[in-house]
Amino acid sequence: MSEARSSSPLLIEPLPAHRFETAPLYDYLAAHVAGFEKPARLRQFQGGQSNPTFLIETPGRKYVLRKKPPGKLLPSAHQIDREYRIQKALEGVIPVAKMHHYCTDVSIIGTEFYVMDFLEGRVFSDVMMSELTPEERGAIQAQLFQTIGALHAAEFAALGLADYGKPTDYIARQIDRWKRQYEASKTEDLPAMTALISWLESHIPAEQITSIVHGDFRLGNMMIHPTEPRIIAVLDWELSTLGHPLADLAYCCMPYHMPLDAGPAYAGYAGTDLAAHGLKSEQEVLALYCQQTHRTGIENWPFYLGFSLFRSAAIAEGVYARALAGNAADQRASKFHEMTILASRVGHDIVHAG
Repeated sequence: MSEARSSSPLLIEPLPAHRFETAPLYDYLAAHVAGFEKPARLRQFQGGQSNPTFLIETPGRKYVLRKKPPGKLLPSAHQIDREYRIQKALEGVIPVAKMHHYCTDVSIIGTEFYVMDFLEGRVFSDVMMSELTPEERGAIQAQLFQTIGALHAAEFAALGLADYGKPTDYIARQIDRWKRQYEASKTEDLPAMTALISWLESHIPAEQITSIVHGDFRLGNMMIHPTEPRIIAVLDWELSTLGHPLADLAYCCMPYHMPLDAGPAYAGYAGTDLAAHGLKSEQEVLALYCQQTHRTGIENWPFYLGFSLFRSAAIAEGVYARALAGNAADQRASKFHEMTILASRVGHDIVHAG
């Protein structure tokens, strides 16, 4: 969670491991954030964020503080400086929360941290957005693909992000990474997954395109206006880098190929009457994307869909393996293995269709 997950987020007093003296923080923010005024109150967002996240309430406004966890950390983990940098760079390009300040002085609260606006809004984990009208669903869905198009069309070098990731061979590197991750965590041989990986490795498109990629661009990571069908911020930038835009786009299109009962984070609307619910077809949203990015079309689309399903299957198997290591009787863990099986089968069928 980057900004806030709903209009009524769950807030608690800071957990013992994440507590720090607030007086030095408030003094620091009063000196470094325009308009910050005391007195202030700090509470922690409840949930499974890898980086502790807090709400700061002042007489005039609310802020969100994100910090690194305490203790010794891996060099590549909890890079909140990247979260701040990318969102700061994208202000005015796509909807993002306003960034206020990044602090590298660990003496203030014990770790580096940054402060941004708190946003009041809605987050839909239900891809069908069941409580909305068909017109509202269609408006939000259109904006989803217009926004990812605007992100991919952004001139990352001009935004100061030329060094935000490796500029070439993103797909090959990602396949290698997630293949190794999957093989380290797999709990049984899945012929569909094995065949999918083999096919992807031998069919990598020659086209080398680089853009900013979000890495987890989906409806559940959009903050929607409290009452209007309008995206006010793209959330959760932990996986962002420079990469291939069509891999990012295919991930956003996964719901078109997954059933509604696929489970948390993997549910889709394959087989449903999209038009009756106000939702556009995959061809229609791809046309919106092409219009936004000035593309004449999308080549090798089955490859990018297969890649995104393979990556999602590998991630699900990793979650399953870690859950088993902690609690073999965890019922939720078995659901993730089912997702690995389903995603790999769907991906396999897509790349071998016809």
